[in-house]
Amino acid sequence: MQSDSLRLHYLLHSADLIEDRLHHQLAPLGIKPRQARILDALARMSRASQVELARAFDVSPASMSTMTARLVAAGFITREVDRHDIRSNTLRLSKKGSDLLDQIRAAWRAIDDVIENAIGPEKARELAEITLELRDALGGKTPGSASEQPPDDV
Repeated sequence: MQSDSLRLHYLLHSADLIEDRLHHQLAPLGIKPRQARILDALARMSRASQVELARAFDVSPASMSTMTARLVAAGFITREVDRHDIRSNTLRLSKKGSDLLDQIRAAWRAIDDVIENAIGPEKARELAEITLELRDALGGKTPGSASEQPPDDV
């Protein structure tokens, strides 16, 4: 190892390389990595406003609006008037988006395989545990996890 001061560089470079491979895996599906994560989150959330999604992904509402507009245009999600506030919209996964989830998850598994083939199964497992620990320690959460879901209708 050249220098301890370069550790962040190794992490960032590895993340870029992995994301590039994921981009190529998802390209035939017509989506990008973050869009795939949004579809996955909506599958867990059932429905969400753009503000809720923006909060869950730690992006601005304007950025989320741009991403969700593309997903609506592609037919992967639907936008409906919120039943409780007609001034707001609710986003839901469409059938087309739901049908895509298996392919998205297969692409994610393919990238897990790339990592495992590159560093071996034990190191791949350790890497997953360490990156999860880091994400949690930095305040990250799985978008759409139980703690972030909107309450169900009563």
